[in-house]
Amino acid sequence: MPRHPLTDRARSLRLDQTNVERDLWNRLRSHRLGGWKWKRQVPRGPYIVDFLCAEAALVVELDGGQHAEAVSYDGRRTAFLESLGLSVMRFWNGELIENLDGVCQTILMTCQDRARSRTLAPLAGRGQGEGPIRATDASGRISGG
Repeated sequence: MPRHPLTDRARSLRLDQTNVERDLWNRLRSHRLGGWKWKRQVPRGPYIVDFLCAEAALVVELDGGQHAEAVSYDGRRTAFLESLGLSVMRFWNGELIENLDGVCQTILMTCQDRARSRTLAPLAGRGQGEGPIRATDASGRISGG
């Protein structure tokens, strides 16, 4: 299978992740969030998505201050990803800093909702060791879902 042209860039982004990306990745990796398998910095077409759960066909994007000026670009990117059958959730970095548990709860609920609509399920027995995530506030800047 030929390598995607963005593979090296994605690898570089994984090595240079932001603190906010690292914090969310620590909650998603190794099936820790409800048993769902996640990948980070994954090439999809001409884009690299921040986090991808292929089982739920869900992309999670973290937006820093630079995204406030990139609304048009983000719209095209989201439309492309949705054309692949992916749903896209976007969160501001500040939301994760202030309410990581709530963001994770929102992501988990979206995975579960998509599973019900797609008749998917996470791998059994995974992600059960940490107990439930308790949300204090589930509000977020989310598109798709």
